[in-house]
This record gives sequence, C-alpha cells and structure tokens, in this order.
Amino acid sequence: MTRRLPCPPAPGPLEAYAARFDDLFSTLAQRRGFREYLTGLLLPRNRNKTLTCLAGTEPVVGAQHPSVQRLQFFLSESTWDHERVNARRVELLLSDPTTASHSGGVLVIDDSGDRKDGKATAHIGRQWLGRLGKTDNGIVTVTTCWADENLYYPLHAVPYSPAHHFPKGKSHPGFRTKLQIAAELARTAKAAGVAFRAVAADCAFGDQDGFRRQLDSAGLPFVMALKPSHGTWAYGKDAYTPVDAARTLTWTDPEHPGDWTAVERTFRDGHTETWWAADARLGWWGPDGNVRLIVATTDPATQPPQATWYLATDLPRPGGPREADSPEPAAGLHEVVRIYGIRHWIEQSYKQVKGELGWADFQVRSDTAIRRHQTLVTCAFSFCWDTWFTQPPDPEPIVAPAAPPAATPAEPAERGPMQTPPAPASKLAAGAIRAVRAWLDPWTTLQRCWRAWSNAPPPPELQALINAVGAGHPLDLYSPA
Repeated sequence: MTRRLPCPPAPGPLEAYAARFDDLFSTLAQRRGFREYLTGLLLPRNRNKTLTCLAGTEPVVGAQHPSVQRLQFFLSESTWDHERVNARRVELLLSDPTTASHSGGVLVIDDSGDRKDGKATAHIGRQWLGRLGKTDNGIVTVTTCWADENLYYPLHAVPYSPAHHFPKGKSHPGFRTKLQIAAELARTAKAAGVAFRAVAADCAFGDQDGFRRQLDSAGLPFVMALKPSHGTWAYGKDAYTPVDAARTLTWTDPEHPGDWTAVERTFRDGHTETWWAADARLGWWGPDGNVRLIVATTDPATQPPQATWYLATDLPRPGGPREADSPEPAAGLHEVVRIYGIRHWIEQSYKQVKGELGWADFQVRSDTAIRRHQTLVTCAFSFCWDTWFTQPPDPEPIVAPAAPPAATPAEPAERGPMQTPPAPASKLAAGAIRAVRAWLDPWTTLQRCWRAWSNAPPPPELQALINAVGAGHPLDLYSPA
C-alpha cells in the first residue's frame, strides 16, 4: 500500500484534534481542506464567513483564488462522508470524561431558521424563521444539543425541506415534517449512547400530541412547554387550557402556599431565585396521569405571562401510582423546572456561538455542501470545548519566546482539570472561543502579513513568535493597549 503523504499541520492544538479525523479522509487534499476550513471558522468574525473569508482573500475579487477554489471543491465536490465525521466528533465528546454525557443532562431539541435569498438553494422556502420572528425566505435546520449546568454541545442537525421541493408535495415518501425529523434525531442520540434525563423543547414541539407520542413510544421522557392557550377537551366548566388549570390552584401567601411548592431556580449568571411550581389538572392530564401538567411561576397570585411556564412531562410523580411501573425515575417539581431551565440557559448563547462560527454564512446551494458546512461548524464548536478542558502548554500568555522552538506539529496536550472553576455555560462558551483565538488569530495574522511583505523566510525573532503561537501559546488579545 502506498504510504500517505504528510499533511501540512494545523496550528497549535488544532492539529492534534484534526488528526483524530484523518482516517475518514482518503486524500491529502481532503485532510488539508478539513484543517483550513476549521481554521477559518475559528478565526474572529470580521465579515460573513464565506469561502473567501475562510481562505483569507478579498470578497468577490478573490473568489477565483486557488485557496478559495480548494475550499469550494472540498465542500461541494470532494468525496467524504459528513455523517461519519459527525459520528466521530460525537464519539470523541462522549469518550472524554470532561465532556461525556450523563444521566443528569438534557437533550434539547430546537430548529434554527436563517434567512436566505433566491430559490435555487436546497431546502430553501418561505417559512417561519424563529430567529427573525416572522415568515420569510430561508432555511430551517432541526438540531439536537446536549446540555447540563456547565457545558453544552451540538449533536446532530438535519435541514428541513419544505413540501414544494418534492414532486408530490407532502404526500411524497421522502417528505418529513420538522416533528418527524426531531423525533428521529432524538432516537439517533439515544442510539449513539448519549445519556440524558429527558428531552426538552419549546411549545412549537410541546403542543404537538403526535410528537409527544413518538417520544413516548421510543422510551424517551420529555419536558416540553405548552402555549397558555393550548386547548384540551374537558367536561363542562373543567379547565381546558393551561391558564385555566393554573387558576384553579389554591394560593394564599408564601407562608400558606396551598397547592404550590417553592423551588429554587439557578440562572446563567449564577444567581438564584425562588419560583413556585405545582401539579395541575388539564382534561385527562393530572399528577398521576401519563402526562403531567406542571405550572411554574415567580408569583402564583398574578402568574405574570413573561415569568410563567406551562410544562408537559411524562416523568412520574414521586409517590404516585405510576412511580413503580415507570422505567424512568420519578421527578419532583424542582427536577422538572431544572430540566426545562437548562434549555433557557443555553438558548441564546448557543445561537450566538453558532453565529460567531458562521453557521448561516454558507454560500453554496447543494444539499451535500450545506450539510457538510454545518458538520464542520459543529466540529469547530466541539474543538473549542476540547481546548478549554485541556491543560495548556504554557499557563501564562507570552509576548515573545526567548528562543525559537522547533517547528513541529503540536502534540496532544495532557488532560487536566478545568482551568477555571465551574461557571455558567454561556460564560464558558465565550471563554472557550477566546482561548482558541488567543493563539490562532496571531498565528494566522503573522503568517499572512509576512507573506504579503516578502517571499523570504521571516527573521529569527518573528519566526520564533510564529512558532510559539503555532504551538498553542496564547497571546492576550483582549488587554488594553
């Protein structure tokens, strides 16, 4: 067998991470493209991360540059399997003790809508885009994310194709609704060995009886939001919306809470608040039914709309008749509120991190290229956590090394404890990206500036600095001048 040609190494710890995927790429060009694409995604966002931006060329006029064309071919034409790459990424996350899933985590299901112009791009259509809060032309991707109180990371993503993309519309065998895609992704996460306490989703999924039944038949417990106006058939004057059910609960004051129980909720910034939660009855739903309705609010007397949750869950009540028969451990009110609260912790910061990495910035039209781009973004996302939880080669940022180190690929850093105490997930995400950019941005900038200045080798002092940041030694990019 012909020996594989060596690939130009990526800078710093990125090389050690990328090398774990090398056996999934059959050619040198694919391995090189994987490293260059991740490098471009991880760099600071000066403009939309199109292919010209990822390759470091001028927009529009630099589209024909060889480096841009290499990335274009890697993304659209090259023969590599994005599903195998994503499966390896998830496998690496689950095998690392610092990022491994556990039974206290939550599987968050959501859809991400991004505006796109034109009609020729795969999956595009006029549909509801939650990010914009309106119906517009764009692409929607259904995603799953694992999260707990300290970290979160994407698992799987599948673009949704509107019915007009199929010859027979919604009756076509290949058409799948967002709910069907979401249920399939939840089953995929379970089959991949991801451990979690329950599936969490907003009211777009929670209001759908069929979706909850699909999860229940797959043995996946859930905690999902309901719209206040979600209607259920009931006798006579019985409660038929969550709001009606909440108003039937008794409350006097905190000293005499009646049906309500105090629960402590922890927020992203670490502070805590006392909320109140209660099991309510809604039609056939009740504390001991197959589906429970949980109402959580800051003030049971007024139940402010912006601070009141109506949650549906199939987790059994402690001490209830279903506790012994259910395969899932019982969940008290505090546990149900905690599960859904985790989804709130990560919702905005998760979208911001994906946006910072260029999730919606692709300028390709084919289904394969879109899915590959999204897979590469999730690889960049996971690499930030890999770097954050890895012992850095030098604990202190440097300005310039005393002597030039050898220009060799960086070895995998030794695993160690977190460099900071546990913090809210949103702060960890920002710190993880900054930790990567502290060495990646200087390395890229120095290389590009010197190549633009001269074709000669850099002077020893500059080469020493390039080698140092290329080995993962960070520079402080955020200190005042």
